[in-house]
Amino acid sequence: MKLFDVYPINNISIVKARGSYIWDDQGLQYLDMYGGHAVISIGHTHPHFVKRITDQLNKVAFYSNSVIIPIQQELAEKLGKVSGKEDYRLFLCNSGAEANENAMKLASFHTGRKKIIAFRKSFHGRTSLAVAATDNPVIVAPVNQTDNIIFLPFNDETSLEACFRAQGKEIAAVIIEGIQGVGGINVAKESFLQKIRTLCTEHESVFIADSVQCGYGRSGKFFSHDYADVDADIYSLAKGMGNGFPVAGIVIAPHLQPKHGMLGTTFGGNPLACAAALAVLEVIESEQLMRNAKTVGDYLQSELKKISVLQNVRGKGLMIGFDVPEELKDLRKNLLFNQHVFTGEAKPNTIRLLPSLALSKKDADEFLESIREEIHNMVSTSNLVDQT
Repeated sequence: MKLFDVYPINNISIVKARGSYIWDDQGLQYLDMYGGHAVISIGHTHPHFVKRITDQLNKVAFYSNSVIIPIQQELAEKLGKVSGKEDYRLFLCNSGAEANENAMKLASFHTGRKKIIAFRKSFHGRTSLAVAATDNPVIVAPVNQTDNIIFLPFNDETSLEACFRAQGKEIAAVIIEGIQGVGGINVAKESFLQKIRTLCTEHESVFIADSVQCGYGRSGKFFSHDYADVDADIYSLAKGMGNGFPVAGIVIAPHLQPKHGMLGTTFGGNPLACAAALAVLEVIESEQLMRNAKTVGDYLQSELKKISVLQNVRGKGLMIGFDVPEELKDLRKNLLFNQHVFTGEAKPNTIRLLPSLALSKKDADEFLESIREEIHNMVSTSNLVDQT
């Protein structure tokens, strides 16, 4: 049997990882400025993370949600404390797509409505309703297509207000990333998030804050939506929640009531997943990683803005994007193979940085040195003026 070929693969085989670094089977060391799509939140193979999972594995790895699993409540309490949402409730699942599926399903149950507002360049997952709310027709199969999703321009208050005026009684929810990830690190304006909150309250719709990539402290606050000083009704979580162990969830406001059977999962909330998620929260708290994400992220943005060939440097905390001119379209590939630095992309020419929240200033300086060197090498063979 062979693997189903759906991923563009770099010819690199990773055999070891620690902190912000990874090593391949040839012994080459790489600086990881991408964290496997924002998954590595506390650093690769953090000792506390490894111990938490190992200890749990030696007790019990799995049983179904038909019995009491005390570590689930332990996780809920810690998550409430660290996130500041102690009066919310937690439903655990396995992936970001599943979290968003459950969030939209719960909103529809709560309101009795079908319509969901999503935004241009959004990415909410690859499963049925999550992908229908994702603005990428290439990955939406015919069976996923539905008239229940309304796509509006991102950060456009006028269009949002007009939609609610016309269809407010049909709208179950608005789903929005506080910072669009796959869409290119597009930051939601604080006033726009506040407008969503106001309109959802007025029309009794559900505000879903997709925090799969931009949550868990990555922005410098636990939820990037917190910068707008608003409370969403549901927050979806995944990616950095387990530092590489598959775990996800939705954090649900107290006015949304549960009923037996309305949501469910086999593997969600298993003891190993909860141990991984607890380890992440404990390290975020003890090592003050949200503060570090803001401090190092602000420094990175400031220094990147001094490299004048880079365009539109943007983001919050350690969720950073910038555009490169067409002449530097191979910069990401060159950083990987010439400088041994992993970064991410958003087409056509955006580079995304999503490193561990424990990234040090020293690590950041290493990246900055690498990108300056690679740009210098590239512009010397192009028609760009060397302005780095």
